[in-house]
Amino acid sequence: MTTALRTFVDIDATPEQVWHVLTDLPAYPEWNPFITSAEGTVAPGRRLSMSMQPVNARPVTLRPTVLEVTPGRRLRWRGRLGIPGLFHTEHIFTITVQDGGGVRLWQEEWFRGLLAPLMTGSLNRHTLPAFNAMNAALKDRIEAPPTRT
Repeated sequence: MTTALRTFVDIDATPEQVWHVLTDLPAYPEWNPFITSAEGTVAPGRRLSMSMQPVNARPVTLRPTVLEVTPGRRLRWRGRLGIPGLFHTEHIFTITVQDGGGVRLWQEEWFRGLLAPLMTGSLNRHTLPAFNAMNAALKDRIEAPPTRT
């Protein structure tokens, strides 16, 4: 059984600027309200450690495996909770260039396994708003004018 969440944000930036922020894992605590900490090397086959804070829900720590790294275009990882086949996820960030300038960042996650259909309501209430909050924070981080010190 499969369920999916998908959202996007338009950002006035280049694919390279968005990619830089997405792959700068140590900086996540500075700006990211959803993935509040992230460690590891963004390279295929490598494992990451991520603490995630869904909206109005308990935090979750995952250790996903990076599946795809296409600079300026796509970042994809897979994680699982518990026993294989019970509940696993595939998270995908896709950056597309807009005709009028800037980019669109798609953030999607596929949920599979026996528990996936039972989790749909919770994912829509807690995880989808967290995706939207992360998208807005990413946009703000990239588009905000530099601060003077």
